[in-house]
This record gives sequence, C-alpha cells and structure tokens, in this order.
Amino acid sequence: QRRSLAPSQLAKRKAGDEEEEEEEEDWHPPTTRKRQKPASETESGECYRSPFRKPLAQLTNRPHCLDSSQHEAFIRSILSKPFKVPIPNYKGPLGLRALGIKRAGLRSPLHDPFEEGALVLYEPPLLSAHDQLKIDKDKAPVHVVVDPLLSRVLRPHQREGVKFLWDCVTSRRIPGSHGCIMADEMGLGKTLQCITLMWTLLRQSPDCKPEIEKAMVVSPSSLVRNWYNEVEKWLGGRIQPLAIDGGSKEEIDRKLVGFMNQRGLRVPSPILIISYETFRLHAEALQKGSVGLVICDEGHRLKNSENQTYQALNSLNTPRRVLISGTPIQNDLLEYFSLVHFVNSGILGTAQEFKRHFEIPILKGRDADASEAERHKGEERLKELISIVNRCLIRRTSDILSKYLPVKIEQVVCCRLTPLQAELYKNFLKQAKPVEELKEGKINVSSLSSITSLKKLCNHPALIHDKCVEEEEGFMGALDLFPAGYSTKSVEPQLSGKMLVLDYILAVTKSTSNDKVVLVSNYTQTLDLFEKLCRNRRYLYVRLDGTMSIKKRAKIVERFNSPSSPEFIFMLSSKAGGCGLNLIGANRLVMFDPDWNPANDEQAMARVWRDGQKKTCYIYRLLSTGTIEEKIFQRQTHKKALSSCVVDEEQDVERHFSLGELKELFTLNETTTSDTHDKIKCRRCVNGHQVRPPPEGSDCTSDLSQWNHCADKRGLQDSVLKAAWDAAVTFTFHHHSHEEQRGIP
Repeated sequence: QRRSLAPSQLAKRKAGDEEEEEEEEDWHPPTTRKRQKPASETESGECYRSPFRKPLAQLTNRPHCLDSSQHEAFIRSILSKPFKVPIPNYKGPLGLRALGIKRAGLRSPLHDPFEEGALVLYEPPLLSAHDQLKIDKDKAPVHVVVDPLLSRVLRPHQREGVKFLWDCVTSRRIPGSHGCIMADEMGLGKTLQCITLMWTLLRQSPDCKPEIEKAMVVSPSSLVRNWYNEVEKWLGGRIQPLAIDGGSKEEIDRKLVGFMNQRGLRVPSPILIISYETFRLHAEALQKGSVGLVICDEGHRLKNSENQTYQALNSLNTPRRVLISGTPIQNDLLEYFSLVHFVNSGILGTAQEFKRHFEIPILKGRDADASEAERHKGEERLKELISIVNRCLIRRTSDILSKYLPVKIEQVVCCRLTPLQAELYKNFLKQAKPVEELKEGKINVSSLSSITSLKKLCNHPALIHDKCVEEEEGFMGALDLFPAGYSTKSVEPQLSGKMLVLDYILAVTKSTSNDKVVLVSNYTQTLDLFEKLCRNRRYLYVRLDGTMSIKKRAKIVERFNSPSSPEFIFMLSSKAGGCGLNLIGANRLVMFDPDWNPANDEQAMARVWRDGQKKTCYIYRLLSTGTIEEKIFQRQTHKKALSSCVVDEEQDVERHFSLGELKELFTLNETTTSDTHDKIKCRRCVNGHQVRPPPEGSDCTSDLSQWNHCADKRGLQDSVLKAAWDAAVTFTFHHHSHEEQRGIP
C-alpha cells in the first residue's frame, strides 16, 4: 500500500508506532503443551531413527576467506567447463538448430563409421595434424556409411555388392563412367543391394549432402508392385516411392510430370517405379528433366540396341545407370555389348569395332572345328574383353546360396515318345522336308513354323490336332493315326511321353507328401492341357499367364505362398511370369518344354529356390528323347558355355558341339536313350550307367561335362522319379545338385 509523505501524516504514524512498542513489552507468548514422548523412548532413553533416513548436514553460508587470485582462479574454473549433454557417448549437436545459424566445428557423417558392423563405402583420406589446421572445415569430406537399418541384414556377398555399386556410380572404379551391371545369379538379393544403394545416395555423400535428388526403377510390369513392397519392407516407411502400374494416359502423365518437377534435398517421392512398357509410352514426359540414378531390372530386355525401349532409356538424362540381369549373355556377344554400352557408353568402342575386335575372334576360337591359331587368338581377345568389362560388372553364382538355402537337385529327364508321337513326327519330317529349306544355317519363316509344330507335338499330339484336321503341310493324312473317336475336349496323358511322366510325378507327390508343384511351359495351349489334367484328377490349382492383370498376379502369388493355401499346383507361362516371381510356397518345379534362350529357362527354374525356401527343391526338366527338344537343349548348352567363359571366367569349358551339329534340328533318333548324353563325351558312364563318382572338388556348373550324375533307375535319389520310372522315362541327368557341395551323401 502506498503511504503519503506529508509531514502531518508522518507525525501520526510515528506516534502510532510508539504505542505499539509499549504494548509489545507487556505481551508474553502463550505456553505450548509439550509433546509427550512415546513409551518406548521414555523407557529406554533412546530415540528411534529410521535406517532409511540420513542425518542432516549443517549448512553454513559463511564464505571462505580467499585472496583475490584464488577467487579469480575459482571463477575461471567454473566458467571454463562447457555444457555437456548427460547422455553416455552423445556426439550430436548441443541444442536445436536455429535458422540462419551455422554450426561450428568439423562436419560429421550421417552414421557412426566406427560402430561394430558398420558398412563404410567411403573413408576420407587421413590428414596430418598440420593439414588438419589448414583444411577448410566447411569442405572437409566425411565418411559415407550405410544406414545400420540395412547393413545389419546384408549378407557378406551383399555388402561387397553394395560397395561395388557405389564405387561404380560415383565414378571411382572407372573415371568418367558412372554405370555398372549387377549380374548376380537369381536369388542372391540384387533387389536389396540396389535399395541400399538408392537409400545411401539419396541421403549422403562425402560432401555431407545427398548425392542425388531422385532415382528411377524400370522393371517388367509384373515386378512393379514387388519393387514397391520391397522398398516398404526394408526401409519401413522412411521413404514414399511412387509406383505406376496402371491408369489413364492423362493421369500417368500428370504423375510423371510431378515427379520430374520435384527439386531440393528432401523430395517427397524420390523413387519412381515404372514398367518398361509404361516408360516407353510416356518417355517424352520423363525426358524433360534429369534423374540422379536409373536402375533397369531384368536388364537383358535391353539386349537389342535398336528397339524403342532401349532408345527411350538411353536418351534419359541420367549419368548413373545400373543394369540388373542374372543372365547378361543370352544368345550372342553383340547383345552383351549392347548392355555394357548402355551403362558405360564407349568403353568397348562402337558396335562395328566390337564385332571386329572381339566377337568374331572369340566365336571362331570357341568352335569345335577351330584351328590352334584361332583358339589362341580367341583366348587372347576373351581375356582382353574380361579385363575391360570386369571393372563395371559384378557376378556371383548361386553356389553362395548353399550356405543359406536348402539343397537343390536339378534333374533332366529324357522321355520316350509314344508310338503316336513317333509316327506323327516321322510323317511330318517326310512331308514338310524342313532340312532342305535350311540354307547356310539361316532359318526362314517356313522353318520356324516347322520348329513350332514339332515342339508342340513333343508336348502332346492334341496341340497339333487342328493342323491334322485342316491337313496343313506336314500333317496330310495324319488324322488317321489318331485313335478312333479321339477328341481334344479331354486330355489323354497316355498319348504323350512327357504328359505321362508329369501325371505320375503329380500323383506320387500328392499322395506321399504335402509339397506343392509349379508347372512351367512356353505355350498357353499346354497350360490348357494342364488345367484339364488337374480337373480330371481334382487338383486345386492357380494359373498365371499374359491375360492376368498385374494387380491380380501379386494377390495369387501371395495366396499360393501361404502355408494354409489349399492350392496344389501353380501353372506359369514362362513368357508372362518367368522373371522375378517368388514362389517359395512350392518346392518342386517341372519345366515342361525348353526355350531357345537359356536365360528364360534359368529364370523360370529359379522361382522356387529363393530366400525363404525351407524345403529341399526338386527341378524336373522334361525332354523328348532324340527330338528337336534335345537339339534346343544342346544349343542352350552352347550358349551357356559361352556365357560361362565371358561372364563367369571359366577357363576349361569344353567345346561340345560344332556349328554343323547344331544345324541337325530336323532329325529323329529312335535308337538312343539320350542324344545329348551321346554327345557330351561323358567320362563317368558306361552304357548309360555311372561307373565312378564325380572327381573330388569338382564344381557344379552349367557345363554338361561337369554334371553330377547320369543315372538309371538304380541311381535315382528322388522317390517321386523312382515311382515314375516306368512311365516312359529313359534317362536322367542329375544337374546342379548342391548335395555334394554341402557334404550330404
């Protein structure tokens, strides 16, 4: 309360204070009743004290007597101690970052490079104490360390792959070139390695900022959703990819333009996942800006540098290119050149220079009829090619998976033709005369039609029944060879050697185990026969071919892989779904017919032996004995031998077949148990029986001379094939078996 300072008021207050002092002198404080001590204290004379209470320490506010110098030193010691965050081993900033204020001190990496298990992609050079004083702190390079979220789940070979990819796309392996080929075989985790690369480039670099702003993944349409799911799985929502797998042209263009217009260090959707077909149709919208990194999954689609997809991707404004392909060589070296030229333009010269300098000498040296000089020259050029390409190509075989996955046994089963098939086959060769139409090893349109007809006949006579009815060339009078009353509405397995074997395999598998089976064929007509067979036998099945939408494919694959799924059979068209699908719900796969391109068969057969598989895998490759199918298989072997020379660097791949032998497509050998086995110069068998085990330390490769077993019924290890032996099976190769590698008897 405010009081007046007037003299009259001051006098009144002084008189009042004197009266109060007189009254206080007469006042006595009231007597208080003392607290009685408890009986326990009065009797014993001791006060109870809790063991949990500590005695109070007497505090004195009297300052110490210090001289001025001691006092100053004490104050300086207090002020010289910096603030320390009370968290063990804390190395972060000391407070919230303020706008417009730059933090002092050296730049630090995004993740700790000295943490146990850290995957360091880049380590700055060590500097002396003198150089550290001179270096500009704002320009000092920092470590590049893979996010521990990913490095903890990477296997040793995947860590090596991520380091290789990062070195290539940052131009540290080949100065001036920013591309590479990830050529690991199927099942080695190429997708995870590329996701790790993208996440690292999008978040860090030696310059303490993101290396790229945006990345693009181009894949087959059936794998767009799979890529989206993999990014979500491994990054756990830390990034929001943009996946385009359908929609109107206007809607897709709007999304693509929005993606290309994104700028800055933190782009909302930095990863675009798009199919090859959609990219080709909307390439104009994607070529208006730049992308930091493009990844082409199943990159062997770019083997032809003249097609529109290759041209559209090649015109994309991006310096960093990664091509994923488990089978970089499929048919010839010129296709291999197209892939290398796409990722690192000019590293092998022009196409004409490559063909003159590398392709022609290497192929001449690989021919079984080559002279010693041609072989020597071919080997020199091969070594030169390998030394150049190996700087931007990484290749690991599926043998690595034997440490993590169950045993895989791949078996090639040669099946005799039925009497009906044999008569139709010989009748066609007499009438069509396709051998006379082959000129200088080149196949014309009529010859291609003959090849297709014979391949379908090997699958089942029902596939060429319409041609017999219409009496097309090669099938005139063939209708009389069919049984009386024959109808294509019902499947008759006994009319086809391979279908008969398949029927036995499915029946024995269903009755003796809970295994599931994948059936693969190149023809949808053959899948139709499979459906009829399954309905007759009451097998539950699902079917995936080119008519199924992308979204529906992902759903049926997920359902089939579920252990509670009742489906027994998964029918797969190798043209529509042979690449990238994960069908680990099944552990048996039947490759019903071969393809000219070995990569297609390899891709299809790798669907079941993948990460997540828990059972022993059985792969059955069915071939009709002595027919064009064996010739196709032999041609595959020739191509894979070339691939193993160039890509896998195998030195002792034998020259199995001359070019003249490969022209013998249109013949039927009815006297052999296996035409292929007769030509591979097998060193282990006498009269089709294995007489000695494989040499110790031998490797399991695609080379026919290195096959593990040639077996008759006594040598079969698979109980399913034992039961099916009497169903027209004549010969079996055990191929790519990992039993020996893992020491399983």
